[in-house]
Amino acid sequence: MKLNLLGILSLLFLLACNQSVSKVTDTTATEADATEIIAGTAKVTGSITSPNDTDKDSIFVNVYVPHPITGEIVPYKALADQSGKFSLDVDVETAVSLTALNTSLNPYKSLYVKLTSGGVTNLDIAYNSDFDTENVDVTPANMTQYDMIQGLAFIPKMFSGGNKTQEPMYDKSPDYFLNNAKTVLSERLQILNKDTLLSKELKEVLSKDFLLNMYVEHVFDYEKEMIHNYVKTTGDKSNKPDLQKLDRSYFRFLRDFKLNDPQYLLTSQFSYFQKEILQNEVLGLPEIGESDVPAWLASVKAVLSDLVGFDNGPYYDVLAANAYARQLTEEVRPLTEKQKEHIRDYWKNGEIAKILFRKNQQVVELDKFKSPAVVIDISSVAGDKVIETIVAKHPNKVVLIDLWATWCGPCLKAMNEFKSTKGEFHDKDVVFVYLTDTSSPRERWEEKIKGIGSEHYYLTDTQWKYTMNQFGFENIPAYLLYNKEGVLINKFTTFPGKYEVKGMINSLL
Repeated sequence: MKLNLLGILSLLFLLACNQSVSKVTDTTATEADATEIIAGTAKVTGSITSPNDTDKDSIFVNVYVPHPITGEIVPYKALADQSGKFSLDVDVETAVSLTALNTSLNPYKSLYVKLTSGGVTNLDIAYNSDFDTENVDVTPANMTQYDMIQGLAFIPKMFSGGNKTQEPMYDKSPDYFLNNAKTVLSERLQILNKDTLLSKELKEVLSKDFLLNMYVEHVFDYEKEMIHNYVKTTGDKSNKPDLQKLDRSYFRFLRDFKLNDPQYLLTSQFSYFQKEILQNEVLGLPEIGESDVPAWLASVKAVLSDLVGFDNGPYYDVLAANAYARQLTEEVRPLTEKQKEHIRDYWKNGEIAKILFRKNQQVVELDKFKSPAVVIDISSVAGDKVIETIVAKHPNKVVLIDLWATWCGPCLKAMNEFKSTKGEFHDKDVVFVYLTDTSSPRERWEEKIKGIGSEHYYLTDTQWKYTMNQFGFENIPAYLLYNKEGVLINKFTTFPGKYEVKGMINSLL
């Protein structure tokens, strides 16, 4: 899972900024700072050239846009024409959005692209015979070629750099672990800071993004990280270490983040970080539900203010918006009339309200086709009969089985990307099945599946291990596709894209 996640993250680090930013405001001004929140759209146009002229009639352009208010990284896709030209419109939530763009000619090499709300960004991309990016002409010229083409290479460098020897941490105090995390962070950031060609602005955003990612992946869930450390350093996979029970003071490291800094809105990892804050069991923040915003913020500040180091500022407004967004994006559940009223009372006709209502309308459309989540217990079924039992339940149906976990970022990203496409099959002979295991906390799993719908199974460790081995899966997400006769047609890891999966299913209908 870790290797797969790093690969996905390397595509989705949407990091670059060529101008200074100083404040976050909820505004509709046209001459806005980069981090001003705006419910806008941007246009991306351009052309693609390659000396090989390979598959010239089937070149796709992918753009990944961070939405810091609704808490998503939203993928957009366009087909280039015969001459290599492309155009697409995307929703944005800040005056400037720092996005990643790649093409089907080289999907593993993304460019940093700066989009402006209400503006047009044109990119003429030239590939060499090895499908490496040879040249990019961008209009307006708001980034250096080095930042655009080479900047992304620093992400895997920071992940893999530094001291590789893993020290035992499970038998030490949480304070010792937190101090070690700060040391590792400082060491990895030196890899970035030593480069003399990256712009200062890009270094700043990359630093923040790496900080968020490292703490989300390795520090927030102390128990998971210590169990991983125990196995790595002792080789013992049968037992678990005795760990100190945490209280909320563990999260005092948040004070060092200076979360009122608006530049966080330009990073790719901010949405994941906010979800960790909102759902962390130790912090125990309440769901926003139908509480009015001031009352909810008062209860949140009582928990967070001494940990983050402030009790006022734009961070709290964004966190409240993210709390509503969890319902919209994860449960795919529209806002209630009471929630709409509270949003209008607090944000009036401001940009955050516009963004939430725009997202709500999209959810209303999706909700028309979403089936309720159905949980089926097969815990008594032998491991070698699990898949056979599930497929046999659906004669004369195409069955797509998704192996996932609540903690798996790429799994959740794939589900989010496939939402609208999945709805297109609501009246077809297709069944969508989701399998997870006990590594997904039961309570969090029950919350997540509300937004997924369809058919769900919570496998025992034995069932899960057998199923993964049966099909040779080492990572998740992983998929099994069966035809109407119950024959396995395809199996694959990583999500290939909604268009590709749609094509696979249609070919079996």
